[in-house]
Amino acid sequence: MTFLEHLGALRKHLMRASLAVLLGASIAFAFREVLFDQILLAPKSLDFITYRWLCDLGNWIGNEGLCVHELRLDLLNSNMAGQFSMHIGLSLMAGLVIAIPFVLREVWLFIAPGLTEAERKKSVAFIGISSMLFFMGATFGYYIITPLSIQFLANYVVSEEIINLIEMGSYLSTVASIILACGVLFQLPVVVYFLSRLGIVTPQGMRMYRRHSWIGILALAAIITPPDVFSQIIVTVPVAFLYEASIWVSKAAQPQTA
Repeated sequence: MTFLEHLGALRKHLMRASLAVLLGASIAFAFREVLFDQILLAPKSLDFITYRWLCDLGNWIGNEGLCVHELRLDLLNSNMAGQFSMHIGLSLMAGLVIAIPFVLREVWLFIAPGLTEAERKKSVAFIGISSMLFFMGATFGYYIITPLSIQFLANYVVSEEIINLIEMGSYLSTVASIILACGVLFQLPVVVYFLSRLGIVTPQGMRMYRRHSWIGILALAAIITPPDVFSQIIVTVPVAFLYEASIWVSKAAQPQTA
């Protein structure tokens, strides 16, 4: 195809992906109680399942410091249209999460003409694995990183004279961003596969920079988790495993150079 024909094809796939996202957003918008009360606002409650699991684990290993006894977190809205705007924005983000398999399908259909026949037959595997990794990452971000970050930031004070009155948008955008970011982060093996097919990434290079990557992962875990070793390990292990799995994926993508 010519350049203009590629643009036309891209426009077609973007429109179909956008329609899928809008449909998912409409569903999320209609069920606002589920989206906000049962999902996005749940981690600010001490009854959230992660806090209960951590407390049970702390009691089992004799470390009561894992129990969360207080969350100094009161949300407020200071803008007239703040809640309505946030409702629309987060519904769109939820729509993207709901429609991610359809979005990935459109991505695959766009790049498929440039692939070999054998590679095009892997469409189901690509969509299935990418979707699974995204949902795994989103789940990891929601149940692990989000509550750990909230309980640390909500209870962190520089002075007892200061009360945390958190802007609604700050809290909700933080939670939504963590969920989406983790979903994208877990796409690392898929990205590595395509980069390896293009010869940009090699398993030898990933092994060479393994120590640097581990340091980066540890630094990331230290930033987004409370300052205790246990929380950092919870975040570090899955991300490090993802990197090691990506080395294997890179090797499988270019067996002739591995």
